[in-house]
Amino acid sequence: MKLSRPRIAALALVLFGTGAFVFPSVARAQQVGDSTFVAHVEHPAFAPGTGPLVLLDEAHYNFHRLDGRYRPFGLVLAADGFVLRPSREPLTLAALEDARLLVIANAIDASNDTNWTQPIASAFTDPEIEALRQWVERGGALLLIADHMPFAGAATALGDAFGVRFSDGFAMVPGVKGPLVFRRGKGLTMDAIAAGGVRIDSVATFTGSAFEPPKGASVILRLPKDAYSIEPKEAWQFDGQPQRKVGGWAQGAVFRHGKGRVAVFGEAAMFTSQKTGNGGSTGLRAPEAPQNEAFLLALVHWLTDYKSASK
Repeated sequence: MKLSRPRIAALALVLFGTGAFVFPSVARAQQVGDSTFVAHVEHPAFAPGTGPLVLLDEAHYNFHRLDGRYRPFGLVLAADGFVLRPSREPLTLAALEDARLLVIANAIDASNDTNWTQPIASAFTDPEIEALRQWVERGGALLLIADHMPFAGAATALGDAFGVRFSDGFAMVPGVKGPLVFRRGKGLTMDAIAAGGVRIDSVATFTGSAFEPPKGASVILRLPKDAYSIEPKEAWQFDGQPQRKVGGWAQGAVFRHGKGRVAVFGEAAMFTSQKTGNGGSTGLRAPEAPQNEAFLLALVHWLTDYKSASK
């Protein structure tokens, strides 16, 4: 059964309604970038337009683009002095040569662009995966964001290349009826990417996927012990579908790969600001996420080795 994104949103609203905030991402297909968003960066890392080049992948039917749902993401980095560009060509060493950081947010294969049912094909070819692996190994930086099914499934082959094991499902925590808020001592560990002078005590995510990071990775966002992942054959069809225990798995982790750095997150809305069809909002301007913007900057500074890059 092929479902268009509006059809998926309509089905989700039928299943869960518009009043209950049980699954913050059920209306994801109705969400649009927040056109009123303004970045708040008090002390930019770089003068405007002088920072490292950051590419946002737009070559793989990505659900998030700089001119749409990820515009606020771009505004935050631009306010910090980074140079942002969309990348609309296949991943090769030549295409990545000038970039300091590549961001991939919810890539999907053409066969699943409007068909969110199993099987979910890899969004990336084997040559692309190998080129990206080599680029990071030689000193590049990757921020890989793979949301709930089907996006985690589309990123599985790429994750495998870096030792990341995704659950292509919807990560859930019993009793949580809104954003999942990670706090220091309760799932949030900032030691690996701590920013000087900036204390981050909470980070919110909005549904998403769970994954097992490679050995030696630093887990930034760790799911609680009773977390589980519903792994449906078709997005939003949850009744009777397989479930996997993912207690202790990650929704965010960082690690080094060769000379490069990798950050993997199982949730995309946390790094942008979006308006939903029922007038609500998710992400950077959600009341549950007052420090997500500072968290994003701390993460990007770690990925780009800001202290070294700014010398």
